[in-house]
Amino acid sequence: MKMMTCHSFISPNHNYYYHHQNFYFVALGRGTSMAAASASPTPVLRSELKSVEPVEQDLQTALNFVSSPRHRDLVFVVNPQGANGRTGKDWKKLLPFLRSRLGNDYNICESFTTGPRHAIDITREAIREGAEAVIAVGGDGTIYEVVNGFFCDGKPVASNNKENLKATALGVIPLGTGSDFARTFGWSNDPYAAVERVAKGMRSRVDVGVITGPTGDQNYFINVADIHLSAKAGFYASKYKKFGNLCYVIGALQAFMSHYNQDFRIKVNEGEWEFCPQVTALCVGNAKFFGGGMKITPNADPRSGNLSVVILQHFKWYDFILNLHKIYSGTHLKVKNVSSRSVNSIEVEDISGRGGVYIQSDGEHLGFLPKKICVLPSAIEMIC
Repeated sequence: MKMMTCHSFISPNHNYYYHHQNFYFVALGRGTSMAAASASPTPVLRSELKSVEPVEQDLQTALNFVSSPRHRDLVFVVNPQGANGRTGKDWKKLLPFLRSRLGNDYNICESFTTGPRHAIDITREAIREGAEAVIAVGGDGTIYEVVNGFFCDGKPVASNNKENLKATALGVIPLGTGSDFARTFGWSNDPYAAVERVAKGMRSRVDVGVITGPTGDQNYFINVADIHLSAKAGFYASKYKKFGNLCYVIGALQAFMSHYNQDFRIKVNEGEWEFCPQVTALCVGNAKFFGGGMKITPNADPRSGNLSVVILQHFKWYDFILNLHKIYSGTHLKVKNVSSRSVNSIEVEDISGRGGVYIQSDGEHLGFLPKKICVLPSAIEMIC
């Protein structure tokens, strides 16, 4: 079981330990310290632990406190290494304001990721423990992992407390390099505004995309999944994060050096196979932006129940350069050899014989074709 550091567990006039996720947390105003682990599922008075000096006890106050509903957890999943370490530094600056704004109503729980896929495990555990929300603090890569944590073995993760009727929500505090998902909703990169959204607690159901491979392996995404050139560009861009959003343009140019347009076949909404020649890139958007602000799927809406597919064909490197400003503005759908359609599902196979066609989502390399991509309408609740 993972450990989360919780803050702002406040009991008026008294200091109590509360058994939470196999640890005791002592509430001393704001901020907590951790004491000895215990198997007891009930709150205990401070004097019952030998390692702590006894304090004044008021049994009736303690009973009243125990019988009242405890605050639910807000679990903040922080990638401290995001944006070349800037995410961790910005989080430290934000935390005092966040505690003061949210600490009276929720337990504030920090959980720092230590490597790839760690956020997935943290999210699953938080949902099973009945958290109010799991909030991704970082860039689109952190959001990607948190979204995947909402699912396990092809099913949504559920709370172990069957009496908990309120689903755990997804929240976002954009502190990463790209923060493209936030752009779809018109959110700025202001983390203080994001905290205010959490405080208001407004929720909305959003769709999620699921990518399935030939062996049945599944990956979920909430932003954009892309195939071939753009996916390879994302792979290279990850090596240039120190240049900020410029890393995506550098990655695209490097990807073009070894790029060949390839013939695909696609199947839309379980229909017939269609020949799709000389594909440069195929993008499937649940949201609108990728690559540090490129509005690649401008018709996408994460509350529509559909995915937006944009296909670029027969592009040369100079076509990409000449039309880059249109891709950023979302006006590229009128460009020659660019097509768009709305789908519930799409299957994509490479029939060129070259192989090695990349697929990725939000900087996460997800292998190679063939793949099937479907929408899960209204799959999770999101704080908006």
